[in-house]
Formats: sequence, structure tokens, C-alpha cells
Amino acid sequence: MSTTLADRKTPAGARRPAGFAVNGRSSNPSTRTDRGAIMDRTATHPKLRIHRRTLERLTPNERQMLHQLYREPLDFVQHPDFSSPDAEQRIMAPVELDGQRPIQRFIQAAADPIGDPEDLDIPEGAVLTGAQERAMFLQYNYCRFRVTRLGTEPGVLTATRLRAIFVWFVRVLDLRDQLVNANMPLVLAMAKRTRLSNVDFSELISEGNMALLRAIEKFDVARGFKFSTYACRAILKAFSRASMKQSRYRQRFPAEFDPEMEKSDFLESKREGFEADCVDQLREIIARNGANLNDIEQVVIRERFAITDAIEAPHPKTLEEVGEIIGVTKERVRQIQNKALNKIKEALESEILVA
Repeated sequence: MSTTLADRKTPAGARRPAGFAVNGRSSNPSTRTDRGAIMDRTATHPKLRIHRRTLERLTPNERQMLHQLYREPLDFVQHPDFSSPDAEQRIMAPVELDGQRPIQRFIQAAADPIGDPEDLDIPEGAVLTGAQERAMFLQYNYCRFRVTRLGTEPGVLTATRLRAIFVWFVRVLDLRDQLVNANMPLVLAMAKRTRLSNVDFSELISEGNMALLRAIEKFDVARGFKFSTYACRAILKAFSRASMKQSRYRQRFPAEFDPEMEKSDFLESKREGFEADCVDQLREIIARNGANLNDIEQVVIRERFAITDAIEAPHPKTLEEVGEIIGVTKERVRQIQNKALNKIKEALESEILVA
């Protein structure tokens, strides 16, 4: 049975807390922001509070874990061994995993290019025996149980108790990573075995990863069967849901997107053609001096905008470089340039009106 924070017993007459509440104000703006974010995700409880000083003494990593606990409600699968006095010594005994590879969180379906599924090798993880699997799932749920129990005890949440929550929560994350690493080959094996023509293979991997995580959260080791039996059914159901979702999408949008049929670049192409025509017309005006430019103005326009009939167009010059050619300052070059551009503009407008 899965138990959440809200399912824990509370003192008579008190509301069941959804999380931790923060007591007091803070002079640190970043702490006030964190404290406000925490209070937004919790229900205030008169006998369960975090003092301002306790929150301010948290490290950034601890504050991030606290946010994660509020953002993702932590539940656990109950087991009779959790209530025994020596539960921690018996359940948290080290589990030896022979030949364990470094932890990998997921099969990277999106980051790595996927070709033919038949050419893919199933990643090798730590192969768990029945006893090892049972011990690891008991440890995983016992750590979640301890986090829940520490978080729902009445009274002020001291720094010591809060850091004890963080210690157990780190163990939760580590054990989850080890369980994911040991069972990742199931996702790729089931994806290669499942033939769904309407679903991309990388999409199957993504759905399988999420199904594996949900299965780890909900698996009850006390029922006596192996996790692979439970996880394979969950992964196949996820594949089936993805296939039905894709089928509904195909019914609404039966055609694939064809970039060659996309017409959104029409205005861009038209603009580029118009600019090319304007450049040709400008070259013609300057060549026959249709704007009545004097010699200095012609030199400034040609050098500034690299307008020439040469095959290899020269690089446009700066105002200072043009000033050195004609022997004036760059500010005087700017004045000559603006005057010449106004003349060219008037010549272009008159030709358009005549046309």
C-alpha cells in the first residue's frame, strides 16, 4: 500500500500537514524568496514549523533538496518490517552488487542518434538476484518512510532533524539511481521486441524510461514476484498508450509535414529580389550620374558602399578612410554622404513616378 505524507496520523483536532511551514521573517532577499516559495507549496500547521534561522543556515544544495521535497510529494510502499525496533540495522545492511557499472540515469534516446533497432546493443547493468532486488527495494521504501516520518513529526523542525531528512533523501535518490541502472536493459529489450510502425523508436525509449521510473515508485516487494514481471507490463502499457495517442494524432493530421510545400518564405524571396533590383538601379543612376552628383559626392558614394563595375567588389570603406582619400574629416564625409544620398533618393522616386 502506498502511503503519502497526508496519510500519516496527526494529533487530535489538528489538520494533516501537506509539508513544512516557515516561521519568522528574513532579512536576506534570497532567503525570503526561498521561504516564500516553500510556504506557497505547504499548508500552515501550528505544531510543525521551520524557524527562520534554521532555513538561513541551509546550504544551497540543502535548500534545493527542500524545494524538491515540496515540489514532488514523497510517498512509500508500506512493509511490516518498517515498524520493528531494529529495522534500520536489518534493512539498511549493505547489498553487494557484483560487476556493477557506473550509474546511468536513463537510456539517452534524444541525445544519441538511433539507427536500426536491431543494431543496438542492450546496455549491461548490475544483474540483481531475487534476494538483492528484494533488499534494495526494501531499503528504497524504508528511506522514503524515514523521510516521511521525520517530516510529519509534530513540533519545531530543528536543523538536526532537517539534515536527518536530507541524509535519508540522498539515500532515496542513490537507491533509485541504482534500481534504474539495474533495470534499464528492460526498456531497450521491450522496445526492440515491440513493433509499432506508427511510433518512432526514440519515442518508445522515452515512454519506456518514464514507465520504468513509475514502476520503481509503485513496486511492492512484499507480493513476492520479481520486479521485471511488474515493470515489463508497465512498459508495454506505456507503449500501447503511445501508439493510441499517435493513432489519434494521425486521424486529425494524416499528412506528414513537407518543407518543400511550405510557402512562408515567399515574402523573404520577394524582398531579396526587390533589393537586387534596387541595387542594379542604383548602379545605373551612379553610372550615368542621374542624381547630378559632383565629383566628390561620387567618390564618397562609390568608396563608402563599394559600388563598382569590377568583378571582385572592393570592401566598403569607413568614414575615416574615405576622408583620407579626399582630404577631409570623417564628419565632413558624413555630411557629403547624406547630401548625396538625398539626391539619389529623389532621383529614384522621380524614376518610379515616371514609370
